[in-house]
Amino acid sequence: MATLVARRTTAAALGLVGALVLAACANPTDGGTTDVAATTGGKAKINISPDQNRVTTGKVESIAAEVPAKIRRRGTLELVASSGSAAPLTFYATDNKTVIGVEPDLAHLVANVLGLKPHINTVSWENIFVGLDSAKYDAGLSNITVTEERKEKYDFATYREDNLAFEAKKGSGLKVTGPEDVAGRTVAVGSGTNQEKLLIEWSRENEKAGRKPVDIKYYQNDSDTYLALQSGRIDLYLGPNPTAAYHAATTGKTEVVGTYSGAGAHLQGLIAATTKKDSGLAKPLADALDHVIENGTYAKVLGRWGLSDEAVKKSEINPPGLPKTGS
Repeated sequence: MATLVARRTTAAALGLVGALVLAACANPTDGGTTDVAATTGGKAKINISPDQNRVTTGKVESIAAEVPAKIRRRGTLELVASSGSAAPLTFYATDNKTVIGVEPDLAHLVANVLGLKPHINTVSWENIFVGLDSAKYDAGLSNITVTEERKEKYDFATYREDNLAFEAKKGSGLKVTGPEDVAGRTVAVGSGTNQEKLLIEWSRENEKAGRKPVDIKYYQNDSDTYLALQSGRIDLYLGPNPTAAYHAATTGKTEVVGTYSGAGAHLQGLIAATTKKDSGLAKPLADALDHVIENGTYAKVLGRWGLSDEAVKKSEINPPGLPKTGS
C-alpha cells in the first residue's frame, strides 16, 4: 500500500509541475493572467484577475432540500478559508482583495447546487476551527485534511486528494522519500496542520531508530519561510503539494524534492469540506459534490487550476483519516 500511495503522490506532483511554467506577477497588459503549460506542450492561461468567470452549475432542488432549514432561510452559505495567500488553493486576485483559487471555485459550485449565495470569510488558520465550533461559519473549504482527531469534532465531505510536498532551494540535491531523509534537517512547517503531525511523527521515528530528530521551525507567513529557505536557514519546507508545485513553477527559485500522502504511508490523504459535527451539512455537501463530479463541472474547476491529478471519483463522508500522532 505504501508503494501505491507513493506512486500516486509522485504522479500528482509531476502532473501539477508539468501543468505550470515560470511566470512572474500578473502583467497588466494581458488582463491579469499567468502563463501555464498545457499538457500538449503549448501555453495556457490561469486567470488571476478579479473577473473570474467561474464555472457554474444549476440548483438541484432535491439536494437543496437537505440543507438545514436555518441556512435555507438565511439564503447564504457561510464559508471560511485561510487568509494566508496560497496559490492555487486560496489567494488574492490582482486587485489584492478578491479571493480566488480552486477552493473558492468549488465553494461557489457547491453553493450553486444548494441554491445558496456563497459568502467566503477569510481568517487565520486556527480561527477556521474556532468559527466552526461556534457555528459562526457553516463549512470550511480551506485544504483541510481529514484526520481521526478532527473527526471527533467535525464532519467531512471529501473533494480532493491530499498530497504533501517537501520544497527545497533549487539545485539543493536533496531528495525526500521517508523519515531518514529529514533526520537532522531543519524543516519548516505550518503549526496545527496535518503536515506538522506527519513531521513530528517522522522525527520521533528517527529518534527511535537512533537517528537525529528533525529540527522543526515555524514562521508566521510563507514569505518568511521562503526567505529562510533561500538564505539557507532551513533545508526544507513541508506544505501542500499544490502550493509547493505552483510556487516552484512560478518563481523558479525552489523545487519539489519529495511528495507524500497527507495521511501517511498506508492511506491516501483526503481534503474535505469541514462542518461542525452533527450540523446536518455533511450529507448535502457530499451530495452536491457528487452532483458536480457527475456533471463535469468539478473536473473543469480542477483543470483550470492545474489540479486534475488530485480529483476524487466521489465525495465520502467521514472516511478514514490521518491517524492520531503516536506518543
